[in-house]
Amino acid sequence: MLDKLFHLKRNKTSPQVEVIAGLTTFLAMAYIAFVNPEILSAAGMDRSALIGVTCLVTAVATIATGIFTNTPIAMAPGMGLNAFFAYSLVLGGIVNWETALGIVFLSGLLFLALTLLGARQAIVRSIPHSLVIAISVGLGIFITFIGLTNLGLVVRSEATLVGLGPINSNVLIGLFALLFIIILEIKKIKGSLFLGIIVATAVAVAMGKVELPSSPFAFNLHIQPLVFKIDIAGALRWSFISAIFSLMFMDLFDSLGTLVAVAQEANLVEKDGNIPKLGRLLTLDALATMFGALIGTSTTTSYLESAAGIESGGRTGLTAIITGCAFLGGLFFIPIIGIVPPYATAPALIMVGLYMMRRIVEINFKDLEVGIPCFLVIILVSFTYSISTGLAFGFIFYVVLRSILGKFKEISVTLWVIFALSLFHLILHNFM
Repeated sequence: MLDKLFHLKRNKTSPQVEVIAGLTTFLAMAYIAFVNPEILSAAGMDRSALIGVTCLVTAVATIATGIFTNTPIAMAPGMGLNAFFAYSLVLGGIVNWETALGIVFLSGLLFLALTLLGARQAIVRSIPHSLVIAISVGLGIFITFIGLTNLGLVVRSEATLVGLGPINSNVLIGLFALLFIIILEIKKIKGSLFLGIIVATAVAVAMGKVELPSSPFAFNLHIQPLVFKIDIAGALRWSFISAIFSLMFMDLFDSLGTLVAVAQEANLVEKDGNIPKLGRLLTLDALATMFGALIGTSTTTSYLESAAGIESGGRTGLTAIITGCAFLGGLFFIPIIGIVPPYATAPALIMVGLYMMRRIVEINFKDLEVGIPCFLVIILVSFTYSISTGLAFGFIFYVVLRSILGKFKEISVTLWVIFALSLFHLILHNFM
């Protein structure tokens, strides 16, 4: 039966291998159940409800991917994308979180339309590879900064804007967990981020810094504070076009980068380099984003941690279904997940930032035509505390430099549209 549904023999795998692979992927990305609520709760959203929503959206999106694409790809609310939601849109004073969910929904709808129309290829071809890398690196620094502040190692300073915080017991627990995660990574042990969070929380409990819940289990799904609180009508304003585009753009390249990275390992690539299931995967990505916005979370995207399960032998949708079912099980442990303190999830954020920064070596900073726009993206994302602002300056300088140097052939129509939207974003910001 399973072989008929998932073509296990054709993909040279077995139910046992797929189950182990699915659980491996779950362990590798289980940290999202802790970290996503930590980031989005900064926007004023109910943290306990966010835990349930994160597990539910991840489960539904990942199981759907397994069923409809028969690939071992997991989907969940994306890191970086959730930071954009909380820190740029809401804490940046642009919108409340209900309207921000509407912006997420519309970005997913735009992503879906572009995917169905086949326009995604034009967008992918038009964006310089170096800028795509710079966006990832910039997000990595941004997420690391959030992790360091959540840890308490970096604090606000009136004299120097930021400075070193007091080295108290919370910081020491977080640094111990960070060292623990690094050692696990060096030893190539799966699920290092998840295990690091568990160890840090266990130490906090042992020191009496965290109170255990009266019951570790929850049989009532507490997601009512977020479900269908979305404000789509409020998001339908011209002033939010740049935010909608920014989210769609980040999701598109995040998904494409992930899918291309894991496709080879999962035998999803044909001899000519084509990925036949790419369109279906991106369609599901867009639908998952829209579903997540309705339920109450930021943009959902394909997860690079899927590679952990693929490395363990996962080759079919059964792997994804097992991963999704594991997240469904997490819904019953919301009280336990809810006690995890910010300094326990901070090391995971710092490590995610490191992972996202690793590709900086692909940028040729010696070529200033490339290096300057990339440098502006990387630096301004963190220094302005706004992902969209960093992107806008990067695209503007790329187009302006090429224009001054007379290299108009290197600027596609799509890139001119992105340039106009970036200018529009900065002009609106100046009057807000």
